[in-house]
Amino acid sequence: MIGYVFLYIFSFLVIWYVSGVIVTSVDRLAHKLNLSSFAVSFFLLGILTSIPEMSVGISALIDEKPEIFVGNLIGGIVVIFLLIIPLLAIFGNGVKLTHQMSKEHLILALLIIIAPSVFTFDGLIGIPEGIMAVLLYLMLIMMVEKRKGLFERIKDNIFHNKDYTDYDLIKILVGVVVVFLVSKYIVDTTIYFSQLFNISSFLISLVIVAIGTNLPELSLVFRALSLKKKEVALGDYLGSAAANTGIFGVLILLGGSGFFVQNHFYQTFVFIAGGMTLFYIFARSKQDISRAEGLVLLLVYILFLLMEVL
Repeated sequence: MIGYVFLYIFSFLVIWYVSGVIVTSVDRLAHKLNLSSFAVSFFLLGILTSIPEMSVGISALIDEKPEIFVGNLIGGIVVIFLLIIPLLAIFGNGVKLTHQMSKEHLILALLIIIAPSVFTFDGLIGIPEGIMAVLLYLMLIMMVEKRKGLFERIKDNIFHNKDYTDYDLIKILVGVVVVFLVSKYIVDTTIYFSQLFNISSFLISLVIVAIGTNLPELSLVFRALSLKKKEVALGDYLGSAAANTGIFGVLILLGGSGFFVQNHFYQTFVFIAGGMTLFYIFARSKQDISRAEGLVLLLVYILFLLMEVL
């Protein structure tokens, strides 16, 4: 047992260090390509740091436990918007959102992010919901890309900086692979510890596994703050939350048939909808999330945990 605890703690330290490498590499890559750090992290980090969710989801399908990936992806939304971003605001003295997304685009992004929760509201999930989730994610990708012009500018700039960008891309990809492997170990160990308490798999995935699979994002909070790269972190969080919707749809389609998730989802949905509404109000009031507003969102997360556990 002592060995498990030691490796558990050491795994967090590994993710902490590697996350710092990823953050600095993304920021340097963005500058070399004359791109927004927000845009690069939204597309690149947002997708890559969602690899643990995809891994857990595929394992859940193989084990015929779809409620695990459903709870994990929905819980990930709660973790990102009510825990991770509030921590970034609290310890970073606020998070500026100016020039990142317009009012209309932010509303659309939040609606797409909350879509899996809407699809799961009645507990019945099928192929139509999977197709809709994938289409919504692709629509968001096209919307952000059109605003930022990321793909076109990468095509124009990457060949002029190939040697330098290759080095940063390799560091980012290797870093993400390390984070993925270590996160997978932490998630598996967390599930093992949690099962000792005989908790339902949906609740475990909603509360505990969701934190485990978002360890890359969570570690980015403190590394981004120490390196003063909050724009990188924010882009990753929005991109990662949006990627959860795409992963949700892909996993449903891979499952090949509909399924029913037995859960007490009504109260969970209230917290998700209420938390996202608060986030939008705070984000658009002065185009930032202040320290005080971060504390309010964190309080909602604590209430969510108490409600789920009790």
